Amino acid sequence: MACGVVQLKLPVHGTVNPNRAQRNFNTTDRLMKKRNLINSGALLLVLFHTCLQAETFDYDPDTGEEINEVCAGCHGEYGEGGKDGVYPRIASMATAFTAKQLHLFRERKRPNMAMVEYVDDRQMPDADIFHISEYLSRITLKTKLPPANENDPGFDAYARLLESKRLMQIPRAKGDIAKGKKLYRKECGSCHGKEGWGDIKKAVPMLAGQYTNYLWRQVKKYREKIRIHDEEDTESELLDDFSDGELEDIFAYLSILDD
Repeated sequence: MACGVVQLKLPVHGTVNPNRAQRNFNTTDRLMKKRNLINSGALLLVLFHTCLQAETFDYDPDTGEEINEVCAGCHGEYGEGGKDGVYPRIASMATAFTAKQLHLFRERKRPNMAMVEYVDDRQMPDADIFHISEYLSRITLKTKLPPANENDPGFDAYARLLESKRLMQIPRAKGDIAKGKKLYRKECGSCHGKEGWGDIKKAVPMLAGQYTNYLWRQVKKYREKIRIHDEEDTESELLDDFSDGELEDIFAYLSILDD
């Protein structure tokens, strides 16, 4: 069974659907949808890993690093993204999540002009998708540097510079942080994690540590059905239940979680 053709239905985002979503779902509807996402995601993530095992890919960090040299042109040497979210952070994401997105890009099911020239069957076969996805998942970005005394005889300025390149902290976004925290914990935390760092086992992406501008762009794509949350329920979109003001508060809260 080839990974490239497996029909995964993880609780992630990507396929195109032209239908508009219905609004005004109540809280019970939301919770039921999230339970379905979690349960189906856990099962199908196992299928995804089975697929990888069937291909017998042995992770090669050198191959991952080599592929990342291409990715780094936009996403940064350490997957930290750039240009205030024009290019998103891809470091530390679950292997299965990144691999799923690359398959969607390759199959042209997640439209993205910037990715077209880099992702096709020839340039990005299944093995390469696995290696780069695993490589990026192992990158840890610090949110702050430890204290250092530049006058200390043992201070290494070059080592400090290299360490700073692995540093990433999201600027504080506008909005009511207290309201955003309450709303996030109630509506989003069961999937994306209490502190917004995602769920590796279920391949749910982190929202904390991601650029606010990028998150807003994805909200627009979800609402327009360019991307969807739940491939089992393509007729509805959870984000349609939230006003822009509510999302602004949620994003304000997410922006402080890496402080």
